[in-house]
Amino acid sequence: MCRHLAYLGPPVRLADLVLLQPHSLLEQSWAPTDMRGVCTMNADGFGIGWFVADPADDGVARRYRRDCPMWSDASLPDLAASISSGAILAAVRNASEGMPVTETACSPFVEGPWMFSHNGTIEGWPTTVASLASALPPVALMTLDAPTDSAFLWALVRDQLQAGRPAATVLAGVVDDVLTLAPHSRLNLLLHDGHHIVATTVGHSLWLHDGEASVTVSSEILDPGQKGWQQVPDLSLLEATVTDRSIQHRDQWERGWP
Repeated sequence: MCRHLAYLGPPVRLADLVLLQPHSLLEQSWAPTDMRGVCTMNADGFGIGWFVADPADDGVARRYRRDCPMWSDASLPDLAASISSGAILAAVRNASEGMPVTETACSPFVEGPWMFSHNGTIEGWPTTVASLASALPPVALMTLDAPTDSAFLWALVRDQLQAGRPAATVLAGVVDDVLTLAPHSRLNLLLHDGHHIVATTVGHSLWLHDGEASVTVSSEILDPGQKGWQQVPDLSLLEATVTDRSIQHRDQWERGWP
């Protein structure tokens, strides 16, 4: 599986969020604490997405991805120390069996203002969910970032976002569609548009931290000594801005997503 995080709030350096926390994403790449018995490291690449802090920017997310372990990228510390942003999404990757280890397979997947990450795996990929491909335009399938379940999930999500559907509705619908066909899938999805964060928890851990005019969502607690961390229950839909939080639990799930 993978580890991922999202941040929204006052601008912070990428290094301070991703590399320098007591249990940072960097540490989680080689010493994760809650992998649910699937693997022991996340060494198959990483990615960091962010919005430029300058309000005059064009509102397009930027991205840096590599297909090597985060700890082996000698250029990352200087790069991350030189960039600040108030909207960040980052991930470290453990490739599922049979899936390629390439830069383009690493989250975040980005288009326009959207940054997307998937922590988990689709059960029986790709056979179990092949029928969902029929809902996508052929060009979307022909231009997948990589032949992986995460890239396919991003294509499903992106197609509905482009149709103007609300982000929470999109994530919930994609999760429902996949679970109907592959019920033992792990589908922690994370979506960030620079203004709000939407996430699902299906089979993996996720934590929420309320900061001072900020919110952080992370697979694992970044600072165990910091107060304010709240675990998001399994089978939940999270929506968060700097001022509002909403978690829909399994009782709402069973009545149907929004």
